[in-house]
Amino acid sequence: MRLSPLNRRRWRNFRKNGRAFWSLVIFGILFGLSLFAELIANDKPILVSYHGELYVPIFKFYPETAFGGDFKTEAIYRDAEVQCLIVSGGLDSCFDDPKGVMADARDGVVDGKKIQKGWAIWPLIPYSYNTIVDIRGVAPSPPDANNWLGTDDTKRDVLARVIYGFRLSILFTLIVTTIASLIGIVAGAVQGFFGGWTDLLFQRFIEIWGATPSLYIIIILFAILGRSFWLLVFITTLFAWPALVGVVRAEFLRARNFEYVRAARALGVSNRVIMFRHMLPNAMVATLTLLPFLITGGIGTLASLDFLGFGLPSSAPSLGELTLQAKQNLQAPWLGFTAFFTFAIMLSLLVFIFEGIRDAFDPRKTFQ
Repeated sequence: MRLSPLNRRRWRNFRKNGRAFWSLVIFGILFGLSLFAELIANDKPILVSYHGELYVPIFKFYPETAFGGDFKTEAIYRDAEVQCLIVSGGLDSCFDDPKGVMADARDGVVDGKKIQKGWAIWPLIPYSYNTIVDIRGVAPSPPDANNWLGTDDTKRDVLARVIYGFRLSILFTLIVTTIASLIGIVAGAVQGFFGGWTDLLFQRFIEIWGATPSLYIIIILFAILGRSFWLLVFITTLFAWPALVGVVRAEFLRARNFEYVRAARALGVSNRVIMFRHMLPNAMVATLTLLPFLITGGIGTLASLDFLGFGLPSSAPSLGELTLQAKQNLQAPWLGFTAFFTFAIMLSLLVFIFEGIRDAFDPRKTFQ
């Protein structure tokens, strides 16, 4: 798609802002990797070869009987017996001495008989966000060669939970910010463009709505309906959209009597076209100025609710829940350091990116 001259100028301005551009590159890499979290951190193999057939456990359910086991429940691929069944081709002796059989099976011969070997490709981190790590000692356990950031108070791998939690936090705030921005921009545009009683009634409604205690509403609804991701998105959006109304309304009130607006009305251009094609671009700089605050506020809202115990279910990979564990386990400083640096890096990158976008849309700013 070919960019217009105006958008090419905006892209050049953004590109010349080194801090914003490289923040976008780093954030894009991190977020892109987190979208494939199941391929990076999982307690199931990515690909399994058994008797010449290929299996993809991370996408499909396979019972243990599919690999020569006895149970029709899903295979627990981290168990030594299941791994032995896969490597040895389903030998019954795996249940007696799985490690010994696996050592012999790597040579393709067990008890003097040639066997058909299988194999499995594992993710880089062989734990999912809810995997209980089978290690000795009390929890939380410190970082080691198997758990690079240690484990939490229920022996779940911290690095895996950070990867999944990073993705969850970004998706949550992007969804909330996008929907809230659309509602807030439309509401502010209608207020500022029409003015009069429309503006007056909208303002009184926003004042009442803004005074509503959002935390109490969330607690009450969660107590009635239960905690879920989409319910939290819906409730957060309900209280986030008024943030943009004020700046958009002010820009439209300022521009509604400009000459180009009067000329468009005289030519019979519809109100919708005047509002969103001609006037809205002039209000984008003020709108984009608040976007970093909405983005960081969305992440902070999710983390705060999880920290207080009113957010996502406790089993969800939440960065706020990790912060709560750091508070409750001061003897495990790796939890606190992990939560701090994760939030610091994530929020800093997002702020730098949206500062660059704001400056790129500002016609008064150019970068040498």
